[in-house]
Amino acid sequence: MKDRKKSLLFLLICLGLGVIAELSFFHGMIGVSYPVFIAAFYSVLYYRFGFKFNHRRIGLLLMVVIWILSASYLFFDNEFFYMLNIIVIPVLVFIHIVLITAPNHIDWISLPFFHRVLQKFSQTFGYGKRLVKVFFKRVLFKQMKNETAQTIKRIVIGLLIGGPLLFFITFLLMLADVNFGNVVMKIPEFLLKLNFLEGVFRVIAVLLLTLLFFGAFQVLYKRYVPPIVRPTLDKKETRWDGITLATILVLLNCIYLVFVAVQFKYFFGDALQENLTYAEYARKGFFELLLVTLINWSILLGCLKFVKSTKKAMGYFLKMLYSLLIVVSSIMLTSAYLRLSLYEAAYGFTLDRILAHTFMLFLIVIFAYTLIRVWLERISLLHFYLIAGLIFYTGLNAMNLEEIIVENNLERYEETGKIDIYYLNYLSYTGIDGLITLYEEDPDYPELKEILQSRKEMIANLELDSWQSFNFKKQQVVERLQELELN
Repeated sequence: MKDRKKSLLFLLICLGLGVIAELSFFHGMIGVSYPVFIAAFYSVLYYRFGFKFNHRRIGLLLMVVIWILSASYLFFDNEFFYMLNIIVIPVLVFIHIVLITAPNHIDWISLPFFHRVLQKFSQTFGYGKRLVKVFFKRVLFKQMKNETAQTIKRIVIGLLIGGPLLFFITFLLMLADVNFGNVVMKIPEFLLKLNFLEGVFRVIAVLLLTLLFFGAFQVLYKRYVPPIVRPTLDKKETRWDGITLATILVLLNCIYLVFVAVQFKYFFGDALQENLTYAEYARKGFFELLLVTLINWSILLGCLKFVKSTKKAMGYFLKMLYSLLIVVSSIMLTSAYLRLSLYEAAYGFTLDRILAHTFMLFLIVIFAYTLIRVWLERISLLHFYLIAGLIFYTGLNAMNLEEIIVENNLERYEETGKIDIYYLNYLSYTGIDGLITLYEEDPDYPELKEILQSRKEMIANLELDSWQSFNFKKQQVVERLQELELN
């Protein structure tokens, strides 16, 4: 009885968390509401489990990553990461709560842990499903005749099956008849005008979120440990022949050394190759060299995993070949980096190009650690790769890449007099901020005034009173736009 009261109390707490989630994510653009929800979610977590958690170091790292990613909704307004983090943050949160409630003997980068994550995910929805069944059976259908209850169940099943079918057939009919499509498209507008229906949908959303949170916390509270799968003695491990791989690596390294030696000036010089435009010169080499670098990295990982040499001399020889492969790959990666810089100097900075730059820097770090792993065999590559990947992705969110793009394009404008105002306008509020700065420096720039005038009219219709959507960058740019005088 006591446990049932505790569970009921916790269900009410999860109901409150469901309300906060609905208020945070279903009322316009997400801003400060994301860190608010994360604070509420982890408060409930600590209430349920206390402060004694396992895997503390990697758990703390994940916690910091989650907080930084959620805070990016408050401080920055990068549309690319805005959409991506809607998926990334919930995934990281679920992995985090599974990790810190898992026993310490389960390696956080292993098949048993991966199995545990999938199992807890499945159990979460299964628990919610069972809870709904109990509710209907003991509350709604308790005073109802069995025949009536079965009829209602069949109707619900028919709605669940017929709903998607109805949607698909309606979609086909809309494609077949334009007038029918116009009539159907008016239905959502009519439903949105009915505040009652909106309230019903919001209540349903709260209840579903409550079931999700309650189910997740309940299945984690059981702290079920999946059995550790150990390899059988009869299982043969995959091994690659060292002499064969050494032959392949010698051939690859030779061609790479010749390639670098012959075209060293082509890599790092300013001379154009014949029959190539300036753009083709910069882009063609970049993509090809980056692809070769990724192929080399894949070969290297395969060799480190599957090649085991029993002879000491052969082992040292393979390590030297691995090291040489890393060195020539780093040279080609540097060449690709410089080519992209050359292209940016000629055509400006964009998010895609900045992301490519940062990814190549990430690869440089990966290659450097892999070189250490070649000579120190006991250290783990996969652990480092995942931790470095988390830090890398979090750093991208914390750097405000759009601000870097805007600043570099403005500097390029001061040097060359060239800037793509349409791309800056395509960016989020950070791009508008750059356009305002450009207008203050050069108010006569062609079509710049018209773009800013359009933006001023746009913010006049914005709903800035919503606390959920508050964002420092947006607020700063809106104030600058409102104060801007377009002569």
